Amino acid sequence: MQRRTLGQDLTVSAIGLGCMGMSEFYGPRNDDESRRVLARAVELGVDFLDTADGYGSHHNETLLGDFLARERAEVKVATKFGIVRRPGEYRRSLNNDAAYAREACEGSLRRLGVERIDLYYVHRIDPTRPIEDTMEGLARLVEEGKIARIGLCEVSAETLRRAHAVHPISAVQTEYSLWTRDVEATVLPTCRELGIGFVPYSPLGRGFLTGRYRDASDFEDGDFRPGLPRFAPQAMAANRRIAEAIAELAAEKGCTPAQLSLAWLLAQGDDIVPIPGTKRPRYLEENVAAASISLTADECRRLEAATARMPVSGERYTAEGMKGVNA
Repeated sequence: MQRRTLGQDLTVSAIGLGCMGMSEFYGPRNDDESRRVLARAVELGVDFLDTADGYGSHHNETLLGDFLARERAEVKVATKFGIVRRPGEYRRSLNNDAAYAREACEGSLRRLGVERIDLYYVHRIDPTRPIEDTMEGLARLVEEGKIARIGLCEVSAETLRRAHAVHPISAVQTEYSLWTRDVEATVLPTCRELGIGFVPYSPLGRGFLTGRYRDASDFEDGDFRPGLPRFAPQAMAANRRIAEAIAELAAEKGCTPAQLSLAWLLAQGDDIVPIPGTKRPRYLEENVAAASISLTADECRRLEAATARMPVSGERYTAEGMKGVNA
């Protein structure tokens, strides 16, 4: 497994593991299978695990904490605070208050069973609160040894600069894939200017770029994707051409569409560490194998040109889900 460094000193596997789907949003959860995925990930050299206090109302952090206690795995754990939801509800509010950050951090430390969180993200930015106030509170947690590094999610370039001026930001986590490339305009260049790593979530377009999903009948009960604008029937029909273009080029390369999509992200720079999520071992193994696929500049251009010809239909989230995005 290749290694990459986020920010100044967070060295991790080139591909991480997003753990959200092990707890909610993508159909029924199966803790035993999730533990097998976690164990297999470590065997394959994946040592960067991504979670949040809000995934499954603390279930995801508890699941990871249980795994770490049993396996004593040498991994780096990133978790997040700032989205407040009631159990079972998608509706959320945002809380970036420094006192709340401390409370949330201490809860995450208990559930994860660790003395220090390797990377602590603000999950969504509350535009009504000065980012400087939030960063000052997080800086105190760094001084106290409760967190090692600070990250921001779905942040605008302007807010990122203001935050970084208070305390160094190690990584920005934002959706980035062949069908979500907004960050290339200002956020990614700002990260590079400031020496901040970039962590793409949903690097496979919530699975759509794999070609496995053609209509709503392909999703399990309890999967939230059919409720997203890009997965509405008419949008899926239009967006299918993007997945088909990727599949055609993947066949030429001799890999799967998922592997090609991840290899493209890895080719965008050594400061990028995608975190594809899965709760099944076979997809984990498929994703990890993408780290061994190299794309030439010409192959990247062909892939970008093929997907750019087909505008994406639908927003990334509903209005509720867009709260705090690009704030």
